[in-house]
Amino acid sequence: MAKHRLILSSTAALMAAVAVVGFQLVTPSIAAFRSSPKEVIDEVWQVINREYVDGTFNKVDWQKTRKQYLSRDYASQADAYRAVREMLKTLDDPYTRFMDPEQFKSMQIDTSGELTGVGIQLGVDETTKKLTVVSPIEDSPAAKAGIISKDIVVSIGGKSTEGMDINQAVALIRGPVNSKITLGIKRGDRTFDVELTRSKIELHVVKADIRDTPTGKVGYIRLTQFNANATADMRKAIQSQVDKNVSGFILDLRSNPGGLLYSSAEIARMFIDNATIVSTVDRKGESERLVANRQSLTDKPVVVLVDGGSASASEILSGALQDNKRAILVGTKTFGKGLVQSVVPLGDGSGMAVTIAKYLTPNGTDINHSGIKPDVVVELTDAQREEIIKNRTEIGSNGDPQYTKALEVLTKRIKNPTASIN
Repeated sequence: MAKHRLILSSTAALMAAVAVVGFQLVTPSIAAFRSSPKEVIDEVWQVINREYVDGTFNKVDWQKTRKQYLSRDYASQADAYRAVREMLKTLDDPYTRFMDPEQFKSMQIDTSGELTGVGIQLGVDETTKKLTVVSPIEDSPAAKAGIISKDIVVSIGGKSTEGMDINQAVALIRGPVNSKITLGIKRGDRTFDVELTRSKIELHVVKADIRDTPTGKVGYIRLTQFNANATADMRKAIQSQVDKNVSGFILDLRSNPGGLLYSSAEIARMFIDNATIVSTVDRKGESERLVANRQSLTDKPVVVLVDGGSASASEILSGALQDNKRAILVGTKTFGKGLVQSVVPLGDGSGMAVTIAKYLTPNGTDINHSGIKPDVVVELTDAQREEIIKNRTEIGSNGDPQYTKALEVLTKRIKNPTASIN
């Protein structure tokens, strides 16, 4: 019995344990290639044939593709892996990717909540095809060095990233603790090098505290990723603040690249009582709705902070709160990644991530590419952004212009829940 796991991620490597759903590979044809390098090619082909979100396969004749790749001779498993990547490239989907056994094992190690590297989460911009930073991990070498969302990685260790996929980039960036790697970064019109020292990175995804304000206590919760621990940690943080009688909440999802589909839904249920959270639509047009089921922890006002690094699961949560008029969004437009991947282990220890569905917000909005626009837009100047990069302790403080606006909006909502907000 093979299994696949539903994720919402734009990261270079998955950072969280994932929900497992039973998944039977019924592929008699694979038996003909047992113990042959062709086995993994046919196994990947079968998964795409059955699960891939685009039934036209990017207008590729997928049956012909199978014959083409299985008619070749492969001298080694490495040759077959190269053929698999070549085959998947025809789909023109940066999120559907193959991982050899070492890469797949590395991904599974990441799910433990600890990883070794520089703490940079990467995606491939679907328009430019450039290797792009989704966000740095909080307190990681990348974050401390000032790497930010939307930076383009043009080189890794002196090697150009032109045409490089995420797996290749991850393999180059990772390495032993305390070893160094230099990344070439393009930001706007500037291109510069950043030397980073690899380290062991622990993922503490929830940071919460209570702030005293003129209108009473306000709960501040920063969620940096939707991993396996996020749901329990968020529940604990919210309940603790409810018990201390806060007047409202600021939920900070900035630079949160996403993670687990069901984690985002469970956290939405902590704020929403009885409404649609998200719909997923597969290639047959079949829709599955996730709904809130009267288990909310609070009805106090909520303001959500978002930016260009808020992606996938962050967009599900913020979209659900916005569409259901449960929260006001403050900041800048989100990343715009509205696709669901399944992670599938393969017979030889390798694995793949395959896009199986798109998701829609409760109002039916497909945010892929376009992102979610906040209710109150607060752009940072270059000087403000640089100041926060230099001093990350400013995030969520009075030195953070987006946070101070969020607090202003929340204060107005606490004083007058029906007042217009701008």
